Amino acid sequence: MRIRQIVFAAHNLPQSREALAALFALPLPFRDPGVAEFGIDNAVFTFGDQFIEVISPIQADTACGRHLARQGDGGYMLLLQTDNLTRERAHFAALGVRHIWSTAFDDISAMHLHPKDVGAAIVSVDEPRPATAWRWGGPHWQVQAGRAGSQRVRGVTLQARQPQAMAQRWAQVFSRPPPTALDGTVDGAIAEPADGGWRVQLTEGFADFWPLDPSREGPEGIMGFTLAVVDPPALFSRARDAGLPVQGGCVLLLGVQLRIEALLS
Repeated sequence: MRIRQIVFAAHNLPQSREALAALFALPLPFRDPGVAEFGIDNAVFTFGDQFIEVISPIQADTACGRHLARQGDGGYMLLLQTDNLTRERAHFAALGVRHIWSTAFDDISAMHLHPKDVGAAIVSVDEPRPATAWRWGGPHWQVQAGRAGSQRVRGVTLQARQPQAMAQRWAQVFSRPPPTALDGTVDGAIAEPADGGWRVQLTEGFADFWPLDPSREGPEGIMGFTLAVVDPPALFSRARDAGLPVQGGCVLLLGVQLRIEALLS
């Protein structure tokens, strides 16, 4: 279970597309005509060998539009890559996890899980064939050149009313090891974190779960992503030039806190 694509929802697609491209110095995005099935338009950027997508509704009464009406611009969806969707499908069925959409092509199979059965976000589980392929990135996508090709979406941060319980549910649904407290362990056992944070380890990444901020009203959902980039100082400089809030190694964009880390050599 590896993070392969992250998705933002935004009211203004052209403006959001330009903001993402400028902040991360990204190549031109792919516009997928297939997403019209969901009443949306999109832009999909290649980021290393992963993908950053922004979507916006073009019809009334869409899931994306309802999300924007409730929460405004923000994190919307996570796409995880598996090596065997048939196996995962049987596992989900045994747990009573429903799906809200599925498809199959020669080069990829995918299913969107019901957010009420997982928690906090729509999660798609996809099996590309071969494993290095990714239909949703467009027919001509390529891994970014040079060190940029090693850039990574490392993690997703979610907020939940009961973060430990939701972390345990994700670990169960996605067949991951038990969640660990973010402030460490005591004598080998999971410690109760003072701040309530828990982590589920994914392949080459993680999903963190934190309590809902008592100072803000809002539903459970994606509150941030962690990304490793080639040149964090240059990114922070671009963010400030664009008037984006920058604090403590994070940039606020499209209602989401982006934690920026240096790409390891």
